[in-house]
Amino acid sequence: MTQSRQSQVSLSDTPYYHCVSRCVRRAYLCGEDKYTEKSFEHRRQWVVERMHYLASLFNIDICAYAIMSNHYHLVLHIDEQHNESLTHEEVCERWCQLYSKPVLVERWQSEQTTSEAENKAALTIINGWRGRLADISWFMRCLNEFIARKANKEDECSGRFWEGRFKSQALLDEDALLTCMAYVDLNPIRAKMATSVETSEYTSAYERLLPCKKAGVAQQQDKPSDLYHKKPLFGFIGDENQNDTQSIPFSLLDYIELVDWSGRIIREDKRGAISSQRPRLLSTLGLENDIWLSLASSFGKDYHGAVGSLEALAAYAGNTGKRWIASKNQLRLH
Repeated sequence: MTQSRQSQVSLSDTPYYHCVSRCVRRAYLCGEDKYTEKSFEHRRQWVVERMHYLASLFNIDICAYAIMSNHYHLVLHIDEQHNESLTHEEVCERWCQLYSKPVLVERWQSEQTTSEAENKAALTIINGWRGRLADISWFMRCLNEFIARKANKEDECSGRFWEGRFKSQALLDEDALLTCMAYVDLNPIRAKMATSVETSEYTSAYERLLPCKKAGVAQQQDKPSDLYHKKPLFGFIGDENQNDTQSIPFSLLDYIELVDWSGRIIREDKRGAISSQRPRLLSTLGLENDIWLSLASSFGKDYHGAVGSLEALAAYAGNTGKRWIASKNQLRLH
């Protein structure tokens, strides 16, 4: 049975979630459509620019992403602490970049309300917006609606563009987060769209590797508004200007080394050619080479719903009102 998003998100268990949206039927998000002989490559830029813009408004950070031909992956981090620290005015400013402002809120801001009941009603609206600014459902809605409308306008058609609701997974521990991020960044390599991490455009790994040629980063010809609203990807431990208590719990160099090593190994022409130089991050986590490669290449196929250790799954089940979660969602590290 389909479950509500609210029942699948438990910030007491994890702020990290993997989201996937897929186009309906033969609709093309990006790439070359051999059937119609049309190119939709430019739409990749739409997605990356929009998600960075939304990240600057929402209290949600982008840890990893990959924009594929008919779907995209996002690994998101919900910053609940920063969301609660926003003033009412800051909440209004952010939300009203996306939606029109009700007259009652305008009156409250200009101190023209005439009763305590009006003040209370205005604050109720604003607090509702505050909740939405840390809600992955609203983030994905603002992303998918924008892309669907723009694509339908370009295609001169109407109707559904996305295949129902987006799919989401709770990543309950560091192992699940690392595995999912690597799986996402390796998607173009697994699909034979790229041969290495440094050539795998429109992924978070590519954006982190090439700061001067980032996928989706505004160039000189971009509008000033694009430059203003650009928000960087969620940082790793040790990143400049990044608070280590609010960061991905690995170093960027270790992560890129692991993704690059994994990408080289799972290439079809090099399958089984295990590198003699084992990435340090695998040793830190105590993962065997063959187990990691299996996880990194089949995470999306093998795991659905929350992913983590048995202990983390049990806690997540209790906090989301579930009696149990299938043991197949246990990340098999051994």
